[in-house]
Amino acid sequence: MNGHGARLDSILSHLGGTLLEEVAGRTDPAVVVTDVVIDEPHGDDPLRPGAVLLCAGAGAGDIPAVIERAAAGGAAAVVLRGPLDLDGGARTAVENSGLVLLALTRGASWAQLVVLLRSLLAGSIIGGAGEELLAGFPAGDSFALANAIGALLEAPITIEDRDSQVLAFSGRQDEADRTRIQTVLGRAVPQHARHAQERAGVFKRLYASEKPIFVDTPLIEGVAGLPRVAMAVRAGDQVLGSIWVAVPGPLGPEKEHMLVDAAKVVALHLLRHRVGVDVDRQVRADLVASALAEGPAAPEAIERLRLAHRPVTVMAMAVSDTAATSTPGAPTSHQLLERTADALSFHLSVVIPGSVAALVGDVCYAIVPGSAPDTDDLPEKAQSAARDFLHRASDGLTGVVLGIGRAVDSAGPADLARSRRDADRTLRALRQRPGRRVARYSEVQVDAMLLDIGDLLRNEGGLLDGPIQQLRTYDQGNGTALVDTLTAWLDSLGNVLSASASLDVHPNTFRYRLRRAAEIAGMDLNDPEKRFAAMLELRTMRADSP
Repeated sequence: MNGHGARLDSILSHLGGTLLEEVAGRTDPAVVVTDVVIDEPHGDDPLRPGAVLLCAGAGAGDIPAVIERAAAGGAAAVVLRGPLDLDGGARTAVENSGLVLLALTRGASWAQLVVLLRSLLAGSIIGGAGEELLAGFPAGDSFALANAIGALLEAPITIEDRDSQVLAFSGRQDEADRTRIQTVLGRAVPQHARHAQERAGVFKRLYASEKPIFVDTPLIEGVAGLPRVAMAVRAGDQVLGSIWVAVPGPLGPEKEHMLVDAAKVVALHLLRHRVGVDVDRQVRADLVASALAEGPAAPEAIERLRLAHRPVTVMAMAVSDTAATSTPGAPTSHQLLERTADALSFHLSVVIPGSVAALVGDVCYAIVPGSAPDTDDLPEKAQSAARDFLHRASDGLTGVVLGIGRAVDSAGPADLARSRRDADRTLRALRQRPGRRVARYSEVQVDAMLLDIGDLLRNEGGLLDGPIQQLRTYDQGNGTALVDTLTAWLDSLGNVLSASASLDVHPNTFRYRLRRAAEIAGMDLNDPEKRFAAMLELRTMRADSP
C-alpha cells in the first residue's frame, strides 16, 4: 500500500492491549511503519522496508526463520498469533535482529488488525477518511452500518460503547418504547435504565456470552417497554461495546446468526472509532495547549484552530476528586473528566460554532469565539452556554465547575494567555465556594484577588504580627472567641447591635469582648488603616478556607 506511514510506538499506543501485545524486542521511537504485508514465504514479491509482517500461519517454532526473513527485508515488526511462549533461542534472535515481535491477542481477527493498521498508515484518522471502507461501509459512517443492521433484523437498533453511550442508531426508533427514544435523544442510556439493567445482571450476562442474549420486558418507571436482544462487540477478549435490538420477542436462529456476524463488522468500526477519537483528541489537546501557552508555537496553533483575529474568551472546567463514585465499575474522576470534556466540546460546537475544547492536564479548556460587535457580551454568552450544558447533562456532573475569563479583542497569544489566567483564577475561586458552579471572572474578581494576596502573604511568611493572627493564637490558648467578635463588628461596619445579634450575644457583653480584642491585638479600632488591614487579613483567611 502507498500510505503516509506512522511511528511504530504510536501504533502500539493505539492498538496495544486491544489487538497487539509486545512480546520481545525494543520499540524504537524513530521507526516508521510504511506498509502491512501478509507473510508468504514462497511468494515472489520482496518484503519492503518499514513493513509490519503478519505471519498468520507461523508458530513459536518458526520464529527464528521468520525473524531472519523479516530482518533481511528491512521490516519494522513481526506479528504472530498469540499467546507466544518464547524459548531462549527465539528471544535472542528477535533481540539481535533489532525488530519487535508482537502477538495478535487471543480471539482477535487478522482482518481487524489489517483494517486498523491500514487506517493508521493512511493518515486518514483526522478529517481524511474520504472513501475509506470497512467491510463495505464508509469508515466514518457508523449510522449507515446501524441502518443496514436494522434493516436485516427488521427492528430499530443502537450501537453503544461500554458506558452505554450511543455511537450510532438506525431508523424506525419511533417503533420502540419511551426509554429507547430518551436514549437516542440523549445519546446515552438514561441513568435509571442503566442502573436497572445493572441490578438485573444484564451486563454480566452480556459480556460473558458469545451469542446474543434476550432481555425480557424491562419495567422502567413502572412502564413496560419492548424487550431487547443484546450482542456484545469484541476485539479479541476485550469488549468494545454492544448492539441493542428492540424487538417484541427473541430472534429466530437466522436473525440471531445475522446479529453475530454484524457484531464482527461493528467491531471494526468501533476499533477505528476508538483510534480516531484518541488521535483527534490528542491533536486537539496539543493545539489548545500550545495556543494558550503564549510560547513560540502559539501563533501557528491559533491559526490551525481558525481563531486568529477573532474576539475570544477562555472557559476552564474541572471536576472535583469526590465527583466519581466508589461503585464497582464506576468511572474514576479522570475518566469522568474525559467524558465531560468530550461532552462540553460537542455542546459548544453546536451552540457556539467555531469553539474548540480539549483536556489539558486536569482542566478542560475551551476557547469560545465571537464576532466583533459582541466582544463585550462574549463572557455572558459563554456563561449561558455553560449553564445550559450543566442543565442538559446533569446526570453524573456533580462536582463540575466552570470558570470564564475576560473577552479579548483578538486571539493573539498574549490575549489568550491573559483570558486563560482569568479562567484559572475563576475556577479556583469557585472551588472555594461550594454551591456555585459557573461564574465569569468579573463576578469573582475580588475573591480571586484575595486568593492571590493570600498566596503572596504565604510566600512572604504571612502577616507575622497581624492582629487577627494574634487574636487567633489567644483564642486557641484561652478558649475564647475574640476573632469571631472582631469579625462580626467589622462585617457590621461598626454597628454593635447588629454585630452582637449576629452572634446571639448581649450588646454589653459584646462591647466588653470587643475592647479585649482591641487590647490583645494592640489595635486602634478608630484607625481606618488598622481596620482595613484586619479586614484584609480576615478575607484572605476566609478565601483559603471554604
